[in-house]
Amino acid sequence: MRYTFLLYTDPADLAHMTPDDWAAEKEVYGAYIGALHEAGVFVDTDWLQPVQTATTLSVKGGSKQVQDGPFADTKETLGGYFVIDVPDLDAAMAWAEKCPAAMTGKVEIRASAMGGE
Repeated sequence: MRYTFLLYTDPADLAHMTPDDWAAEKEVYGAYIGALHEAGVFVDTDWLQPVQTATTLSVKGGSKQVQDGPFADTKETLGGYFVIDVPDLDAAMAWAEKCPAAMTGKVEIRASAMGGE
């Protein structure tokens, strides 16, 4: 079964980070990605540009509307995701608990509606 981890963080919590801090953060995530690969559960990941660069589009009622910025105005923003393929929710939660984002923000776990193929 495929599960997607949506990684949420408050950008204010990252504002103090130096280039060295970011390099260390990339190493931590690299180790996590390596562990996912080694376990044979890794499917995909991406790190998203800051929320200020977002564009939101809607075509409700046939009328296109474009808005600069994110759809939701919240403290925590979506910063990236992981997709893994594991047997069940318990296994997904075990991997989510090891995700570095769980230490600084939140990891939302969502099962794929399309299955694991």
